Amino acid sequence: MPAFREIGATAVLSQKQIFFPFRVFFKHCQTVSDKPEDVMILAAGRGERMRPLTDHTPKPLLPVAGKPLIEHQVERVADAGFRHIVINHAWLGDQIEKQLGNGSRWNLAIDYSAEGEALETGGGIHRALPLLEDPFLVINGDIWSDIDYPSLRIAQGDLATLVMVPNPQHNPAGDFILDHDRIRHESSAGERLTFSGVGVYRKALFAGCKPGKFPLAPLLRDAMQEGRVGGVRHDGSWIDVGTRERLARLEEYLAHSSSK
Repeated sequence: MPAFREIGATAVLSQKQIFFPFRVFFKHCQTVSDKPEDVMILAAGRGERMRPLTDHTPKPLLPVAGKPLIEHQVERVADAGFRHIVINHAWLGDQIEKQLGNGSRWNLAIDYSAEGEALETGGGIHRALPLLEDPFLVINGDIWSDIDYPSLRIAQGDLATLVMVPNPQHNPAGDFILDHDRIRHESSAGERLTFSGVGVYRKALFAGCKPGKFPLAPLLRDAMQEGRVGGVRHDGSWIDVGTRERLARLEEYLAHSSSK
């Protein structure tokens, strides 16, 4: 089988008691950067394209390779050394909380940001900010990848770092341009790639935002105009599990991988 790439998108007191911020110095570029300590998994989507599978089961709990999709994410985050996750939810979110609990199974703490009505990506992250240390890693709950989470950093002065992947069949035009280590959305000499749904953000990206429903992309575009969005390219495995067909292909891939 060929190498797997893309195969097809009321605040409470945090359980986390101790935060160990530290900075990393990249000698090759003399750039000071920060490492995220907290992770947010986005799990509030309705999963319309997955219906009828999601009529009675939230998309993050759809099974793949013997366990809910979101458990694969939680396991990878735990294996990467993170010890605090925030998960937002809306549609059938109580099922997600019941399935994952407080995170003790994975030796980490899970807090939940219940939205009721889904607030889109920007609004969902904004609502969860009181539960997160700065900066923080955000992962779409409906992707699967082998992205190296511990390696991700955000440069001082940047508001975001986005992980970009080669354009899949369902998004041939890509999303943003990766120009060396900068992300741009207008004409540039770099390559137009697809946003993986994985990024490191600073709370300052949401400065001035009001509670409610709003997308993330306009905030990112504004930050790109200021030259404050970095980017890295990932050429390993990645899939946006947005349809039943892609879910089935991921199931096939994982079954093949486990048989090796």
